[in-house]
Amino acid sequence: MAPALLRLAAVEPADLELISAALQDSVAKVKDLTFLKGKRRFTAQLNRYRWEAADAGDRGQRVRAVLSVEGVLSVQARAVRRDAAEAVAAVLALRFEPAAEPPGGVIVLELAGGGALRLEVECVDALLADISEPWTARARPNHEGAA
Repeated sequence: MAPALLRLAAVEPADLELISAALQDSVAKVKDLTFLKGKRRFTAQLNRYRWEAADAGDRGQRVRAVLSVEGVLSVQARAVRRDAAEAVAAVLALRFEPAAEPPGGVIVLELAGGGALRLEVECVDALLADISEPWTARARPNHEGAA
């Protein structure tokens, strides 16, 4: 039996916490982090670690997934080299910073090494969906010694 593919939608800030947990330890090439300004959409194609399927002592699995955020007004990057398209960015977390006027705010995609993408949004409107069959991961992410 094929494993169930994950599909999570966020329409409230609290919903982003579930997506953040599912995205932890995902990796993406910089070229796969895209802002479509005319469509006001940000997309990230990632190799997501399947924490929901990880067994102790097992390397676990990865799956190809897409994060899509709608209603994006602007994107700012910190410590992300757009000129290094093949560089790999590792996702730590996704969080929401509310604006003074709800429902807008900023969705922050925190990356390893101090990098971040800040998406100014009209409201929370995000989707995370697996788009491939899982495969065996090279290694289980290790957080020993993490601050």
